[in-house]
Amino acid sequence: MAEPSAVDQIANGFWERFKALNPVTATVNGDTTYDDILPDPSPAGRAAERRFAEDMVAAAAAIPDDGLGVEDRITRDVMRVIGEIAIVQDDQRLDTLQVVDQMSGPQTLLPQLTQFQPADTPERLDRFLTRLHAYPAFMAANRELLSESLRSGLTAPRIVALRTIAQLERMLATPIDQAVVPALVKVANEADREAIRAVVRDEVYPADWAFLEALRGEYLAASREENGLWSAPNGDVLYRTQILRWTTLQADPGEVHQIGLDELETIEDERRAISNAAGFGDDTRAYRASLAADPANLPTSREELIARAMEDIDRANAAAPTMFGRTPRSLCRVIAVEEYKERDAPFAYYYPPSADTTRPGTYYVNTFDLPSRTYSRLASATFHEAVPGHHFQIALESENTGNNDFRRFAARYAAGAYVEGWGLYAERLADEMGLYRNEAERFGMLDAQAWRAARLVVDTGLHALRWTRQQSIDVLIEAGVPDTDAAIETDRYICNPAQALTYKLGQRQHERLRAEITARDGAAFDLREFHDQLIGHGSLPLATLAAELPNWVATPV
Repeated sequence: MAEPSAVDQIANGFWERFKALNPVTATVNGDTTYDDILPDPSPAGRAAERRFAEDMVAAAAAIPDDGLGVEDRITRDVMRVIGEIAIVQDDQRLDTLQVVDQMSGPQTLLPQLTQFQPADTPERLDRFLTRLHAYPAFMAANRELLSESLRSGLTAPRIVALRTIAQLERMLATPIDQAVVPALVKVANEADREAIRAVVRDEVYPADWAFLEALRGEYLAASREENGLWSAPNGDVLYRTQILRWTTLQADPGEVHQIGLDELETIEDERRAISNAAGFGDDTRAYRASLAADPANLPTSREELIARAMEDIDRANAAAPTMFGRTPRSLCRVIAVEEYKERDAPFAYYYPPSADTTRPGTYYVNTFDLPSRTYSRLASATFHEAVPGHHFQIALESENTGNNDFRRFAARYAAGAYVEGWGLYAERLADEMGLYRNEAERFGMLDAQAWRAARLVVDTGLHALRWTRQQSIDVLIEAGVPDTDAAIETDRYICNPAQALTYKLGQRQHERLRAEITARDGAAFDLREFHDQLIGHGSLPLATLAAELPNWVATPV
């Protein structure tokens, strides 16, 4: 292995600081160094985050152009982009808005940790208990963010506050002998589980109760009746910041809205072709309804749905060599979304493997409202979240020891359009790989494509064009999203402005680059090489990818 460059050394120093500031991220990546501390949302923690971002921007600016190699130039760009976006977000105090979040708010932290931090040795148990003991201070700092939000007027929409309240109420209504954290964490024996249960009872539950009471009281009364970010103080500017944060693009909301409408029309033409061939004419709704009523398309248990997802992963792995020269060493497991959060969670999502590959990547499948979780919908979700989607891209990224650790582990948190664009691209790629069993699953893939196109329409509609929540739900249902998911997804977009834009905007960039390089190379175009290079350099800002990828995919001589 080559010696790290001076730029690599600078970036790796920032990765160490990143982990100290984001200890849960370190745990998820398999680094146990910070397994005994929690994030610090207090003013002191915020000041440390600010210094980190400013130092990173300054360090990037100080790296000269002379003699700078391609990878070092990319590292400099990634550091600069991450730092600049973090500074803008801090200026706008978006932390006071994001503290209320039914998807990934502070109340979800400990249950999620149980999937990544075992307590099955005396040392591990001690570190896990230390984290639990730190939880009351962590939640007290989050309550102070609620107070700051009230003073500034930058409160969450009422629907987000209500969903967060309902989630906390469900968690706290669980008897202590069935509490989520003690029940899920891996321990050596029941005595250790009881020790964890005691801390949850005496410290964690009271901290969550205090946060819940703060939410139920003055905060809920002051929450925004309008759902869009436009209704917050300086909301139009905040939304453009969130577009930049998630896509790394300076995009106009109106233009993004129109892209979504145009994409929906194109996808509907593809769906009509399948509907016609199945005997339903142009009535794609009737064809979709027939799939929803087909017993062969319906799982009969949570276990059956999970098994089907695992089977699809195995099939995709077997077919991968036709499209990839390199595949990850890390395996991918499938887990059902925990019951405490399944009512608020999306259909599927993914967490990365540990850096040493001993813990596999984790593909979560939501089994809530099981009759709506049809196999024809599951297939494309599996190819997006697992193989060849996020699992391939993120596992290969973390396994790439030729990159510095900052690029391997931190860059993905500021390159949402690259990451989600690859996941959506992978759904289409699965069709090229022959992974869909039948036209019903292909139709499900097209529904998933339409869903992401609709996200461009509804996210900009909600946050820039002053749409109502019902308008968003109606557009999603019209696009083919089941009623259950249309409501959950709308509230997800309300909660997390602009994240929904990453999928289609990123996919369009990947597809555009493939088309341009194919046209350049003609019959000599090597699709395996294209994919290896597209996901072989880690997560990137879209502008950086567009500039560099044509050079990585060598023109055949």
